[in-house]
Amino acid sequence: MGQTPLDPYGENLGRADDHPGFADGAYVQRRNAIAARAEGHRVGEPSPPVAYTEAEHATWRSVHAALWQAQDTWACPEVLRARATAPIPADGVPQHQEVSDALEALTGFRFTLAGGIVPNARFLGAMADGYFHAVQYVRHPAMPLYTPEPDVLHDVFGHGIHLADPFFADLYRTVGRAAARVHSADALDLVSRVYWFTLEYGVTLRAGEPRAYGAALLSSYGELGRFARARIHPFDLAEMVRLPYQVAGYQPILFAADSLPHLADILHTFLDEFDETTRDRIGLPPLHERGFMARPHR
Repeated sequence: MGQTPLDPYGENLGRADDHPGFADGAYVQRRNAIAARAEGHRVGEPSPPVAYTEAEHATWRSVHAALWQAQDTWACPEVLRARATAPIPADGVPQHQEVSDALEALTGFRFTLAGGIVPNARFLGAMADGYFHAVQYVRHPAMPLYTPEPDVLHDVFGHGIHLADPFFADLYRTVGRAAARVHSADALDLVSRVYWFTLEYGVTLRAGEPRAYGAALLSSYGELGRFARARIHPFDLAEMVRLPYQVAGYQPILFAADSLPHLADILHTFLDEFDETTRDRIGLPPLHERGFMARPHR
């Protein structure tokens, strides 16, 4: 927080702290009450149901209509095929249980409850066992197409699409297995950055044109509307792990894989044998030489 967020059309919204998601006391109380349910939650336990309000369902419907159209235009074909089987209702916010039951039947993945920031070891490592940490709160209704933090719409419209498809689910497990093999902050940070610039913010090329596959792009109307104007670099692990995360506002630099099979080859090559010696073995920079990360994963 404290950075300058942008609306879906690139206009300055002021400080992130001023966004109603942080500044509206009633909204913050509601958000925190839902998030508090994650305290003490063990990976794999069922998520408690949430009695969503009509306003929250209305926000979901507004975002659903906008995102569906934006994804049709800017998402890669593989994502659109995955979306066809993903558990994304049009009429209102689904419960974690509903999403999990559908995903488990498709790829074996389930949502497990998060209330906010989750340490990398837990967040990434849980993927090895088929669990993805997801929140339950809904973004502020005053700005349904921009949110300064991930919410249930991000998790369902982004990661829910991925985890409905065996190809993407395999990549999540690959990330998870790599994270589960290491313990140092240095090694976990490397896995985290690769995850961030691929499964969160990844781009692929189709006929030379960028198309989105990353969950953070898929779940953001604003990002989809302008990601093709971002600085899109060729896929380069050494450059990728030196860059900071840009959490509040749009991601300024994206990395494009030539194709999704190319992405899978890169990730498996890097992560299948990943261990505490990988950084030194392939000459990547140590933790203190990498760009500042604005916030760890949820």
